[in-house]
Parts: sequence; structure tokens; C-alpha cells
Amino acid sequence: MLAAYVARFDADEPLRGLEVGEVPDAAPPADHPDWQVVDIRAAALNQHDLWSLRGVGLKEDQLPMVLGCDGAGTTADGREVIVHAVVGALPTKHTPPGIEPRSLLSERYPGTLAECVAIPAANLVDKPEWLSWEQAACLPTAWLTAYRAIFRTGGAEPGDVLLVQGAGGGVATAAITLGAAAGLEVHVTSRSAERRARAEELGATAAHEPGARLPKRADVVLESVGKATWSHSVASARAGGAIVVVGATTGDPSPAAITRVFFHELRILGSTMGTVDDLRALLKLLEHTGARPTIDSTFPLSGARDAFARLASGEQFGKIVLTT
Repeated sequence: MLAAYVARFDADEPLRGLEVGEVPDAAPPADHPDWQVVDIRAAALNQHDLWSLRGVGLKEDQLPMVLGCDGAGTTADGREVIVHAVVGALPTKHTPPGIEPRSLLSERYPGTLAECVAIPAANLVDKPEWLSWEQAACLPTAWLTAYRAIFRTGGAEPGDVLLVQGAGGGVATAAITLGAAAGLEVHVTSRSAERRARAEELGATAAHEPGARLPKRADVVLESVGKATWSHSVASARAGGAIVVVGATTGDPSPAAITRVFFHELRILGSTMGTVDDLRALLKLLEHTGARPTIDSTFPLSGARDAFARLASGEQFGKIVLTT
């Protein structure tokens, strides 16, 4: 089958390690009889894929590894599904014994940037008719991450103020759209005047230059940038507010502004992806509000290299999608 995969690692120029070509057909692991094969109709790219090409989270002996966490397609019996990419679970206090450690597709098992993918049957969620294949493929990573971070982890309620650090990427555009649809007052930061304008078109109450003082402190801050925006995130959160960290594209912050954290009783929370139930809840929110993913561009699977070049450029606004 045709796939986009990691052939080698390159920390400085990750696209050097990307190959698009034939790999063995997807098949359930021998020790996982409950898995199914899904024929992929559309799959979306994520920053996670670039990190994989850099060698983060993978080892040489796992190569070649098919990339991709997001996908939607059909099962052998014709069921239209969205693929939930989380396999296993974190070893938290309430995790039952015997469950394998959490991983995402393309970390331990081949991913979705292929004509087919093998996945646990329990990870398949019915695709509603009102979503296109391309829209459905955007949801399992960026949109699910934004949904869980804002509403489950952050506890945002209608009328709350949400600050989204950065505008343009998949998580940011999802957060803006979902926050506005749910009745939040959404503020966004970006260095780009064009992106600030587009964020307001998506429903943001206001868009600001990085570091700008907000008219109101935020109940929830969605932090995916890290070092470049951390001080602003801490300064912008109201007393008792939550800073939900879903990434750190510019690295770890220093200093951590600990004094303000304890004095204002800020909650700093980590959030990654979400559960199958979260994905179903996200679908209900989209159905109820009419909100839909923002798609930057669409490429055929055979053109994955061009799609990755756009992702690596950082010029996209919304999700980049591959179709088969």
C-alpha cells in the first residue's frame, strides 16, 4: 500500500527523512485479534509528524514507521468511521492493571498517512453524514486536544474568557472555533496581522500582538507555544485561573514565574489528546453549534511531501489534509 513514512531521522531538516512509497499492507498485530483494518479516505497532518521525522519518540529499529495520528475511512463491512489514535492508557491511579502504556498511532503502531491502518475496534467512532471525509480527519488530534483542554481539563463555561496563545495551527484554530461556538470570550495572540484578522473571522472576540495586555484576565489559557509565550500566559491568567499546557513548540520556559503561580493560586494542568468519549462529545458539540474544522489545504497522499513542506513552513492556517 502507499504510505508516507519515516525512513531516517534528521533533527535539523526533518523532511529529509520522509519517504512516500509502498509499504506492507496494514494488518492487525498477531496478539491483537480485536483490531480492525480501516481503508483511509482522508488523513490530517500534525506537528507530531514533524517531531517523529526528527526522531522524537521513535528509535532506529522501529523504522520505517508510517506517520499520522488523524484519519477517517471505512471498515471492511462498509462502516464509515473516525479513527481515535490513542492506544493504551497512562498508568494513572485509576488505570486498570494490564493495559499497555499509552501511545499514539505512528509511535508504536503504524499510523494513518497510508491507504489503510490497523486499529483497535474500540477506537472507531461513527462518522456522521454531516461531516466530509476531510473535516472528519481533522478531529482526532488537534480538535480533540483543544476540546478536552478547554472544557474537560480547563473547565471553561459559557461567558468565561479564553486566551489562545498563537493563531494558525490546528489546535489554535480548533480552540478559537470551539470556544466561540460554546459562548466563551476568546482572545488570541499572533505576530501576524493577517492571522489575527483571520482569528477574528473564526469568532475570536479580539486578537492581540504577542505580550499585549488583555482587557480582561483569562479564566483559561491554552498554552501550546511554551518558552516564547509562557510569561504572558502566567501574567494573563486571573487569580484561580487555569493554564492548560498542550505543547511547547518553542521549548520549555525559563523562568517559570513560580511566585505568581502560588500567590494567585493558578492551576497549571497538562492535557494530551482525549478519550473516545471526548471525541463523541466533540461531535455532539459540532452538530449542535454547526462549527466545522478550518482546512488550510488538501493534497493527495502521493503528494505528501508537498503537504509536509507546507506544514514545516508554518504558513498554514488550519489543518492540512491528505486524501486517498
